[in-house]
Amino acid sequence: MKTPIYYGYNIVAASFLIQGVTIGGNFAYGVLFKELELEFGWSRATIAGASSASLLVMGFMAVLAGRLNDRIGPRWLLTVSALFYGLGYLLFARLHAPWQLYLVYGLLVGIGLSTHDVVTLSTVARWFTRRRGMASAVVKVGTGCGQLLVPLAVAALVAGFGWRTACVVFGATALVVLAAAAQVMRRDPESMGLRVDGAASRANPGQPGAVSPEPYAGSAARSPLFWILCCSQAVVFACLITITIHIVPHATDVGASRATAAAVISAIGGISVLGRLAVGGAIDRIGGRRALIACYATLFASLAWLQFATETWMLFVFAAVYGVAHGGFFTVMSPTLAEFFGTRVHGALFGTVLMFGSIGGAIGPLAAGAVFDATGSYRIAFGVLLGLAVAGLVLVSRLPPMRGPRAVVATPS
Repeated sequence: MKTPIYYGYNIVAASFLIQGVTIGGNFAYGVLFKELELEFGWSRATIAGASSASLLVMGFMAVLAGRLNDRIGPRWLLTVSALFYGLGYLLFARLHAPWQLYLVYGLLVGIGLSTHDVVTLSTVARWFTRRRGMASAVVKVGTGCGQLLVPLAVAALVAGFGWRTACVVFGATALVVLAAAAQVMRRDPESMGLRVDGAASRANPGQPGAVSPEPYAGSAARSPLFWILCCSQAVVFACLITITIHIVPHATDVGASRATAAAVISAIGGISVLGRLAVGGAIDRIGGRRALIACYATLFASLAWLQFATETWMLFVFAAVYGVAHGGFFTVMSPTLAEFFGTRVHGALFGTVLMFGSIGGAIGPLAAGAVFDATGSYRIAFGVLLGLAVAGLVLVSRLPPMRGPRAVVATPS
């Protein structure tokens, strides 16, 4: 008799789509950046500030989303966030003032973004153990595909029909795709009478299996390891989100056309697919600590090159190296948390880590925009990012090595 396909792969496929659409749209903001600057004459700090506001809303809402996902599961959370995300881009087309930009992109799109990582990856972590790293990587490949395809599609729509029509088309498409994908999601295998990784079905789906003791949120949060991971996420998001928002305007500043600049950020998305798969496989073999160290080393190399990248071809070299680190970072955190703390309160812990990341990601682009407005150059801002990469590398090197398949570092008191 033919063995049915494990439903966990449906979870991965739906999460792939959710990641691709939401983060692809986030990257497309870099394409819209120049359009807003040209039409309204707003400063780069003002435009980047809306992205920072969106990240802050995403981060603080992610804590709530993670806790709710631990309790009620992903389907309704993702459906509601799809409505906010799609509506945000539909209203984006009617912008006329900066406060409207902060309302529709900072608030509505920020709420829509709040579930894309914490809910999808926490759910995947519950459906897989032995293949958790690779399953997470495949989900994050969706992000890479979105980063590759959505900015190019939005750029083409902008060129053909204007940026307002581009936002309407993308917003409507995103709403439909995200809401449909949400209906596939289920909290865990036990809710469907299955076991993790597709083991034999359980006779009583309500009876829990034998698991190792896992910490509650309070006891896990008392571990220094948890706070190292939070600080690491803040540092790396400051770097990654700054590059995401400012690399397109920087490319045009050094002489690239708008189409070429969009191709640079799309190249980052395409190359990041390799980074996600490579790091996902590495996590299953060598653990999250070593994978994090490798990501930081690659990030440092790419940012060191960016200090001297003053020609278009040099930006594509940067995209090739940086893209590997970019993809790896967005893959490594969820499996690493599950390795050290288990999955009982994974959503709450991951949501907290993402909140710290959003704070760093909010400060980075806003500060870079302010530096550019004051100096007319990104040189100082990119130099600070290089320093942050060094600080992050030192930080994650303090993580303890894994002992066994998962080291639970705190237990319920």
